Amino acid sequence: MIGGMKTAISVEDSLMDEADKAARDLGLSRSALISQALRQYLAERRSAEVTEQLNRVYANGNSEDEMRLVSRFKTAFTIPDKW
Repeated sequence: MIGGMKTAISVEDSLMDEADKAARDLGLSRSALISQALRQYLAERRSAEVTEQLNRVYANGNSEDEMRLVSRFKTAFTIPDKW
């Protein structure tokens, strides 16, 4: 580990036993497994936060201005049907 920070944490015995087994199975150190799991959790959390923000933005639907703009785009970019 380059530039890593040592820290002490408390983890349930059964969880650490399972983590140690997973690390052995994957050929990783305990520290590498925990770092990888924490990295993945934080990435998923960031993604969930972005999704939540987008959901809040779009929860109220389109404003009247947005609807007029969409209508203008539909009119401007409609291709006449030759059939």
